[in-house]
Amino acid sequence: MLVLHLAWRSLLNRRFSLAITLLSIALSVALLLGVERVRSQTKASFTNSLSGTDLIVGARGGQVQLLLYAVFRLGSPSNNIDWRSVEDLAALPQVDWLVPISLGDSHRGYRVLGTTPAYFRHYAYGQKKRLELAQGRPFQDLYEVVLGAEVAAKLGYRLGDELVISHGMGRHSFSKHEDKPFRVVGILTPSGTPVDRSLHVSLESIEAIHLDWAGGARLPGLRISAEQARKLDLRPKQVTALLLGLKSKTAIFQLQRQINDYPQEPLMAVLPGVALSELWGLIGVAENALLLVSACVVLVGLFGLVTALLASLNERRREMAILRSLGARPWHIFSLILGEALCMGLLGIGLGVLLLQLLLVGLQPWLIGQFGLHIGIGSPGPRELTLLASVLLASLVAGLIPALRAYWSTLSDGLSLRV
Repeated sequence: MLVLHLAWRSLLNRRFSLAITLLSIALSVALLLGVERVRSQTKASFTNSLSGTDLIVGARGGQVQLLLYAVFRLGSPSNNIDWRSVEDLAALPQVDWLVPISLGDSHRGYRVLGTTPAYFRHYAYGQKKRLELAQGRPFQDLYEVVLGAEVAAKLGYRLGDELVISHGMGRHSFSKHEDKPFRVVGILTPSGTPVDRSLHVSLESIEAIHLDWAGGARLPGLRISAEQARKLDLRPKQVTALLLGLKSKTAIFQLQRQINDYPQEPLMAVLPGVALSELWGLIGVAENALLLVSACVVLVGLFGLVTALLASLNERRREMAILRSLGARPWHIFSLILGEALCMGLLGIGLGVLLLQLLLVGLQPWLIGQFGLHIGIGSPGPRELTLLASVLLASLVAGLIPALRAYWSTLSDGLSLRV
């Protein structure tokens, strides 16, 4: 403890250089922890987005692509599923429940999802947690919409408000279904999933707003009003994907093969967990590269620590010589320098953690608003503590260089004059 006290007092005599070195270490530690926290919480957010669904069914293609557009509302499907196929799959004895999903429209940049009331009964996230309504009720009428929590909060909608759906994606679309506005009848509680960023309408609503459209544009000379659409056959013709729940888990692989060999049209059934593992495999390289860059930044910060200590040794030759003349042994000097490195490492880590927390407090509303990414504010987790321990160990190893140099310095070296 005496050595640490002496090391701390010695560092205080070099406040300016200490502050610069601590700042570089703190910034590098904040970057390392920030990358790790974004990586881990993004992964947790993706993993918790769907629960209790045994199979996801879509047009034949890549299973990661199917997972992205069916669950995370990212990207576009290669093809749709014919409604007759949906009815065939729903009638299979292994199927307990089926939730169809239709994507393709938007409202001010948020996805519009056409589905059935079964969506609110069977869609689950996290640990099989069901969707809950914070206000209102599920849609019942043709022109009613249920909003995700983020949509309602960001766009300021309340129950009873009217909104217009745009054709296709894009925050500023000029192709709007203005003749068939929707009324907000429900707002979901926040779930931390893509559901928060979606608007939910019925499949019949999707058919109604596209009655006088073809190929992404309104048909010239054809106008079908909202009331006229109610009298027409609005049975869905196609959907984008299906979520399936089975009566028995043992039938999963049998039904998956059956759907993959479906003769009427090319379909594909994927297990959500397997598709998610493939997705992590694809982005794992980017994750590791990002962590490697952050680790290199930490190393640069530690080189600054070594440079500061080595530079101070030249200025402290006489101080070391006086300590040696008063009876300090070489290992006392060695411990003193190593103690200084330990103090600087601990302070840099502490400041880095504090800096990250302050940045998250300031940037969290922007991260949620722009990317829908909720990065938790709190004490470091086990993996982050391991990284911090590694940084502290690395700072001690870095301190060995100036400590050994001071250890090997002789008494006469400090008392002799250098020209």
